Amino acid sequence: MNWIILIVAGLCEVGFTFCLGRAKDAAGAAWWGWMGGFLVFTLLSMGLLAKAVQTIPVGTAYPVWTGIGAAGTVVLGIVCFGEPATFWRLFFIVLLVGAIVGLKAV
Repeated sequence: MNWIILIVAGLCEVGFTFCLGRAKDAAGAAWWGWMGGFLVFTLLSMGLLAKAVQTIPVGTAYPVWTGIGAAGTVVLGIVCFGEPATFWRLFFIVLLVGAIVGLKAV
């Protein structure tokens, strides 16, 4: 169950980076809305990570959490924000995911 919680925590990290990206181009009430979403996702992400490390070693949970956040944020950047999907960028994200899977395997 705590692995599911950890995955949701990583997805919440993607959520707060998405809100931060949207807040960058917003003003007024929209900016406050996006920043509110940022705060909610940040609190959820950190709280769920704290719950997950009760049974998952922090040396494993933290890299998995940041890896989900990093890979998810790159995909969001490409899909939602028009960032480039270069070979090297995708290569290193795949390498990152492979390293996380390797960490879990050992």
